[in-house]
Amino acid sequence: MKVALLQITSSDNPGENLTLVQGMIADAATQGATFICTPEVTNCVSMNRTHQSNVLREQDQDPTLEGLQSTAREHGIWLSIGSLALKGGAGGRFVNRSFLIDPNGEIFATYDKIHMFDVQVNETETYAESSGYAPGENAVLADIGDAKIGLTICYDLRFPHLHRTLAKAGADILLVPSAFSAVTGAAHWETLLRARAIETGCFVIAAAQTGTHSAKSGKSRVTYGHSLVVSPWGDVLADAGTNCGITLVDFDLNDVSKARKRIPSLSHDRDIIGP
Repeated sequence: MKVALLQITSSDNPGENLTLVQGMIADAATQGATFICTPEVTNCVSMNRTHQSNVLREQDQDPTLEGLQSTAREHGIWLSIGSLALKGGAGGRFVNRSFLIDPNGEIFATYDKIHMFDVQVNETETYAESSGYAPGENAVLADIGDAKIGLTICYDLRFPHLHRTLAKAGADILLVPSAFSAVTGAAHWETLLRARAIETGCFVIAAAQTGTHSAKSGKSRVTYGHSLVVSPWGDVLADAGTNCGITLVDFDLNDVSKARKRIPSLSHDRDIIGP
């Protein structure tokens, strides 16, 4: 499987972001990628809820989704739209929704981010994702024929039971599209991604936002970058660093069964009695 990870610095202008990503998808497809992954909130990175209300749309009216479906169809590739910020969540909130698009441009699977990033990173960096976004409830596994893919988003990375549940349901690949904080990314990003791969015996593909995100309205945001691909044995196969660009990785899905035969921990769970 030849995978491309798109590392970008999305602004708070969905139209600009769509044009950028469509061009990168075309480049990646020309280079032979058959599965292309974008980061979390591909369409809009914004800390301003009023601005989001003005520029975001519901799923059936979203031009970014429509445009990327068309691009996937044009190039005949599988496309993971890491996530889009959309209207339509419970209580008038937004949703943070991942899409898996098939080579015909059709929506094959969707996943709404379950775990909300409500964190005070330090004295100047605070996030309250649940104030603007409604959390999802359902784990999602997509069987695309050559592979079974577990869908997660960013902060989900810190909850190993979600990834183990997906692996035990048959996942070969775990997707972790992200817009990770620069502070927590430097401390935990690679360690957590490698841990999820080792625990599950899955490939982990994590396309990430990077750098300082321009914002015409509201506070700008800084993300960590370092899009990674990790093998089922925990080896880092690719690290995109902090620059925007395309990272291509060709890997063998047979490595999943090889890793699980060496350490078959997915079959060694035992019920426990809590303290």
